[in-house]
Amino acid sequence: MSVTQAPAPALPADLEALMRQLKMPYARALAPELIATAKSQRWEPVEVIKALFVEEVAGRSRSMLVTRRKAAGFPTGKTFDTWDPAASSIPAPTQQALRTLEWIGRKENVVVCGPSGTGKTFFLEALGQHAVEAGMRVAWFRLEDLGALVRAHRSDDSVHRVVARILRADLIVVDDIGLLEVGADAAEGLYRLVDAAYEKRSIAVSSNLHPAGFDQLMPKTLATATVDRLLHHAHVCQTTGESIRLTQALAGKGVTAMN
Repeated sequence: MSVTQAPAPALPADLEALMRQLKMPYARALAPELIATAKSQRWEPVEVIKALFVEEVAGRSRSMLVTRRKAAGFPTGKTFDTWDPAASSIPAPTQQALRTLEWIGRKENVVVCGPSGTGKTFFLEALGQHAVEAGMRVAWFRLEDLGALVRAHRSDDSVHRVVARILRADLIVVDDIGLLEVGADAAEGLYRLVDAAYEKRSIAVSSNLHPAGFDQLMPKTLATATVDRLLHHAHVCQTTGESIRLTQALAGKGVTAMN
């Protein structure tokens, strides 16, 4: 015969109203069960108060993490939980140094360049997720996204305000430069962002080309000005080797086996 545990008594209406007014949703949700437990186990009042505050702080932290993750606009949700450091051609000491995130505090940049499929985007997304988990704000863009922003805001001359909003993030990532021809708007957007962030915010870039070759993608004058600012305080990581995606596909690891 199973015994159904009685639900914890509801909070007194005035106490619940106070917790609502103080905007303590997580502590309020836990309070009925916690108070019942405290009574049965004869907790000290200070233990009850501490437990409620700990729950509220933890709940707010979880909520803020979700908000920061959503605002970042990450492409896939990949983190270092599924990253294999040994499979990357980026030297292990460099990986470890970048994972400390100290370079973001110093307003330095990261450039990861190399052939397609060598883990550039994965590594930058994992770094971005790590930064979000550390309480930082991250903004993720493709180069064409910057071009679209320039086109949308050029008519009312508000591009500088859009760039200023982007710079509220601690880390701005621009992914996959060099895969497609760079239009004039995208080239302008990249320059404006790098120029505005120079020595104020950190930018991380992934590219099939070393930045020294950006003049193959955009006008030389604009490329020179962009690269000059991007690389002045930058950690440059060059990936090598065969495509990890292609290697996994040929080994049958790209899909779940069919029964």
